[in-house]
Order: sequence, then structure tokens, then C-alpha cells
Amino acid sequence: MRTFLSAATGPPTILLTTALVVVLCFWLLVAAGFTSPGSFDADANLRAWGMGGVPVAVAVSTLTAVAWFLGVGGVLLLAACAPPGPATGLLRMVWPVAALPVAWRLTRLFVRPLHRLFPDEPDRPGRDRAPDPADHADHADHADHADHAGHAT
Repeated sequence: MRTFLSAATGPPTILLTTALVVVLCFWLLVAAGFTSPGSFDADANLRAWGMGGVPVAVAVSTLTAVAWFLGVGGVLLLAACAPPGPATGLLRMVWPVAALPVAWRLTRLFVRPLHRLFPDEPDRPGRDRAPDPADHADHADHADHADHAGHAT
């Protein structure tokens, strides 16, 4: 138990542990009815990160949990298997940082099947976007101006 607490609260995994506590508090607020899982959807678009189509809170919560499990799990594995020394200390500092891109890739895989559970999310991949009537009107106006400019005498 002492090794686990040391791994979860030692540097740099304390940053991931703090983020996980914030995520857990957010979901407790959701469960109590004080907020909703979609409350951050207007603040960020995660489609460019490969995590669109689900509420931002779901994607970021998944990313945080996966990063925490990879970071703390790696540090625990180092504590159990690697002999103490400067190389192990350096690996303990580098591992949680290196776990972040792996967590991002895994989160992309995890949220992909969740798109079906959130059909009203705007950035679902593979869903055709309806054309915006304003875009069509702009293109028609530009064509009219170009047409009149070419026929001016």
C-alpha cells in the first residue's frame, strides 16, 4: 500500500493524480445533478485530436483515467522490477510523461465506439454535414458579382 501511495503521489504522477481527483469530483457533480456531461462541449472541439463525437467531458475523463493508470502502473512496475538507482529514478520521472501520448492513442480507440451512444454530438466522424444555406447564398452572391463584372461595358 505504501508503494502505491508513493507512486500515486510522487513526482510527476501527482499531476495525473490531481487531474484524476478533479475528474472524479466533476462526475460526482454530474451524478448529483449540479451539471451535465455536455457542459464543456461549447468550450472545445476534440475532433482534431481524434476524440470528437462524444462529450468533451467523456473524452477528457477517459484520457485522464488512462494516463493515470499508465503512469502509476508504470511507476509501480518500476518499483517492483527495477533495482534502485539513478537510472530507475530517471525512468520514474520520465515514464508518466511518456505515458501521455500512449494514453491519447488509447483514448482515441476507446471513445471511437462511444459515438453510437451520443448521436446528437456534432462532430461524429463519418456523418455528412448538411450544407449551410448561408454558404450557398455567399457562393451565389460571388458568382453574381463576377458575372456582372465580366459583362460591364
